[in-house]
Amino acid sequence: MHLKLPFLPIGSNRLFKKFRRHSNDDMILGEVLIKSGIITSEQLETALSAQKEKLMEMGKAIPLGLIIVELGYASENELVKEVNAHYNLSVSSLSDNIRELVGKVRGTFTERLPTPKIPIWFQLSITTIFVVSLTALVFNFVFLKRQKENLYQQIVKIGLVSLNYFDNNAKIPLIEDDVLQLNTLVKNASQVDGIQYAFIMDNQNKIKAHNDTQKIGQPMDVFQNIRNKTSKGNDHFFVHTLNDGSQILNLTRTIHFQDKPLGFVHVGVSIDFIEEMIQKEKTSIIFITLLIVLLGIIMSVIMGFRYSLPISKLMIATRETSNGNYRHKVILKRNDELGNLATAFNEMNEKLWRNSLMQESFGKYVGSEILEMIMANPQNTWLKGHRNEATVLFADIRGFTSYSDSKEPEQVVAMLNKYFEIATNAILEYGGYVDKFVGDAVLGVFGVPVYRKNHVERAVKAAFRLQQKLQEASKTDNKLYAAVGVGIDTGIVVSGNIGSQAKMEYTVIGDSVNVASRLNGLARSGEIIISRNVLSVLKGIIEIEALPVQNIKGKTQPIEVFKVLNIHERSNVTI
Repeated sequence: MHLKLPFLPIGSNRLFKKFRRHSNDDMILGEVLIKSGIITSEQLETALSAQKEKLMEMGKAIPLGLIIVELGYASENELVKEVNAHYNLSVSSLSDNIRELVGKVRGTFTERLPTPKIPIWFQLSITTIFVVSLTALVFNFVFLKRQKENLYQQIVKIGLVSLNYFDNNAKIPLIEDDVLQLNTLVKNASQVDGIQYAFIMDNQNKIKAHNDTQKIGQPMDVFQNIRNKTSKGNDHFFVHTLNDGSQILNLTRTIHFQDKPLGFVHVGVSIDFIEEMIQKEKTSIIFITLLIVLLGIIMSVIMGFRYSLPISKLMIATRETSNGNYRHKVILKRNDELGNLATAFNEMNEKLWRNSLMQESFGKYVGSEILEMIMANPQNTWLKGHRNEATVLFADIRGFTSYSDSKEPEQVVAMLNKYFEIATNAILEYGGYVDKFVGDAVLGVFGVPVYRKNHVERAVKAAFRLQQKLQEASKTDNKLYAAVGVGIDTGIVVSGNIGSQAKMEYTVIGDSVNVASRLNGLARSGEIIISRNVLSVLKGIIEIEALPVQNIKGKTQPIEVFKVLNIHERSNVTI
């Protein structure tokens, strides 16, 4: 058989490719038949070999089902029944195009997927509009501002020409007090386009010549709404507004003769046309911007559809994940960010799958030790509730209420976060866990869920470490850190998974929790108050000061309380 392969007719490679493509589909069907017990693995291999031989003889692939029936491994009815059940089809015989029908079923899910609410082409279009608009805005600001300045300088030049005209021709008439000649000069200058007014004054600010003849001989009116004052040598400029709203650039020069001032000349040039020209330029820029935006949108649509396929695959994968199918993989062979995203997505699904195994058993918890225990044995019954010997530590800040009322919320939150950080580190350092934060209070527990024989000693040492770190923090930061009191009690508590379906947490309840809370209320700033139960365990290594017996809410008899002064190390204590 193998010796004949080199002499196959041209086109045989296409037959093999077609066979391999069909063979993959048939292998899937074969696996279904093996799983259902209709055929065996050996029978499947034989059928596939026979199918290959038929391909060589006839030049076309024969459906695997017909080969299996021909070999007598199963009846057609058995195969049709199994295909309909597995692929949810309704074929009547193996002659039907089963492969095409199966392909349609596989594609049904993708076809049912809704289009994204915000397509990527739309997002790219919005980005393009934003970038182009921002660019046009900057261009509009820079270019038009420069153009406005250039036009302004042109107006200044026009005004300077008039000033030079008066400077050259008004000296003699001013010396001779020739009012007629001065008014002739003003009349000639006023005929220049853009000149709104021109007048000449003597040294006593009396108008000698004016384009408005009614003002001749009158004192000069004070200019209104003056702005943008500048000077250049003997020339002075400013902008002001006339009563009719016109914007005028006023140019003033002192006329000298042999260094002796003879009078002043004022020329007013309209600058309203500048705004008109700038408005026309803005219209042109807007039109060009809209054209660029249109082209940008077209390119955005093209690029958006260029990326639609991989994003659709990621969307399908996301829906699978949201439905709890964490084993779904994204097959995306790309050497860009989308390829990296697909890889990261697959890694995320793998982690979610592992975490979901824990999540189904215990819900959400805080605390690495609890998580490690559940990872080791998710079905551990201790989550259902146990009575355990444990030590409870309560700590809160004296004067916190008045502090929080007098400070900004940001300061209060920053102070609390640092305080909780110090408290958490101290509790975790000595093998406890932080049960909860309530306001400014911290509840730490030692002995559960991880039991340690010296949990009482650990709790007291954690309290000392807590006070030590808070004292250090108070020297460089907030003095209130030194105002923390601590209460500690030990005894039997009930520990377990407590809460509702909406919120569950691992916590402890019991008399020791209540007593520790009350002892904490007795502690003053920087003090650690313990009960007789704690002292009994640590007798010999702890220095205390006995306090008056206290009546505590929830207790029928007064209890003995003690202030801890110091605790000594034991040679066999391991932290």
